[in-house]
Amino acid sequence: MSVPVSSGGPGVGRRATAGVFWLTAQKWATRVLGFVTIAVLTRLLSPEDFGTVAAASTVLPFFFLFADLGFAAYIVQAKRVDQRMLSTAFWFSLGAGVALCLVMIALAPALGLLFRNNDVVPIIQALSIWVVLTAFGSVPMAILRRDMRFSVIALQGAGAAVVAQVIALILAFSGAGAWTLVVQSLVGPAIMSALAWMTTRWHPQRTFVRSDFFAMASFGGKVLVVEFVAMLRALGEAVVISATLGVGAFGYMTIAQRLVQVVQDMSGSAIVPVTQVAFAKIRDDAERLRSAYLRASRLIYFALALPLTIVAVAAPLIIPIIFGDGWEQSYQVAQILALTGIMSVSAWLDHGLFYGTGKPGVWLLYALIIDALTLGTTLALAHMGLVAIAFGFLGVCIVATVTRWFLTSRLLATRAGVVAGPFWFVAVVVIASGTAGWAVKEATAALPPFISLIFIGFAVLIVHLVATRVIAPQVLPEAASMLARSKAGARVPYLRRFA
Repeated sequence: MSVPVSSGGPGVGRRATAGVFWLTAQKWATRVLGFVTIAVLTRLLSPEDFGTVAAASTVLPFFFLFADLGFAAYIVQAKRVDQRMLSTAFWFSLGAGVALCLVMIALAPALGLLFRNNDVVPIIQALSIWVVLTAFGSVPMAILRRDMRFSVIALQGAGAAVVAQVIALILAFSGAGAWTLVVQSLVGPAIMSALAWMTTRWHPQRTFVRSDFFAMASFGGKVLVVEFVAMLRALGEAVVISATLGVGAFGYMTIAQRLVQVVQDMSGSAIVPVTQVAFAKIRDDAERLRSAYLRASRLIYFALALPLTIVAVAAPLIIPIIFGDGWEQSYQVAQILALTGIMSVSAWLDHGLFYGTGKPGVWLLYALIIDALTLGTTLALAHMGLVAIAFGFLGVCIVATVTRWFLTSRLLATRAGVVAGPFWFVAVVVIASGTAGWAVKEATAALPPFISLIFIGFAVLIVHLVATRVIAPQVLPEAASMLARSKAGARVPYLRRFA
């Protein structure tokens, strides 16, 4: 049985906006509870606990990549898939996942030497189960994404996250220490995989087709290298920071990164999975693809710049409120990383564009250069401290953003200035709203931090909206239209294609 990709009719836009709505709602639900959970955990666990688990966790995605081999990304964007192809992908992923889990257990002592911390050894060995759990659910999750059943993915993800966080709180109060974070990392994927299988009701055949394997590997191999290089860079950063400044410093960096990542997740994490599928469905219509990209770029910059501007201004107030005292070294790092996040907003959209249009090779070349530059910058600046490293990230981000303008303009057959247009409008908006937020921060410095934060957020919001209305008047109506379409699309039933 084969299933063609939709021709990209009018329903694609509605389902895509509904997907963004659902996945964003999921992130808000899970992150709000997550803020409560992390606020408790940072008061019960030490920076060393966070640093140890964070360092160990950087190893896991390497092994999952080799188990998946990019097959899930291929399934999502392929024009046709059938049961033989899906079964081939599943059996390879499961077998490779089990094998790599065993390899990771055996290599854990050597990785402990690499991090100069023996405490990571049992953590890595326990977390190796994550590879099997994720590989087991890879194909069912790809089926759900291909069918654009994002409401199902969102509800299942939210439920899994809630259960994992509740269990983490119970363990933290029981004195489990770093193992609290380990169990939390395993419970979520286990529940997600189980629910994906139950929802798709897909059953693999006892077959493995070599031609299908090589077809998927040709595309997926490029995806794998992109992700592998990114993870290698993250691992390198963890090793450099931990070895140069200590595992505690890596804990401070992790908290700063987590704050920015949480904000990005709550406002933009739906972009890549949704746009990859949506762009795949309209990639044969050049004008429609170009128009959809530019409209999405304006909306994404508008949506993500607002919360990240608040973080850039008020991180010294936000971090103590959420994470408690003792994280002062994370303050300025988080502010700089928030600015970096604003600069890199379009990377989310470009990722989905190049994968969705079947051109992972271009993204691979870009990723190799930028990740190498990022790691080299970290290595060169590590002896100067975390703030210097964060400024290095900002510098690399500027180079990466300009590079993407030219790559994307070539793919869309337009000028780089056209692709860069949304960034320039939001840059002016961020300067205006950030200045207003900083002024309010200074004026309310004597007030309790939470009250001051409310005033800052309100000032940034008002100026952000007014400046957007003046500089790019089409953005607010487009945002309102997208919200209306997402609500309508959320009511459209999705047909299950694999019985």
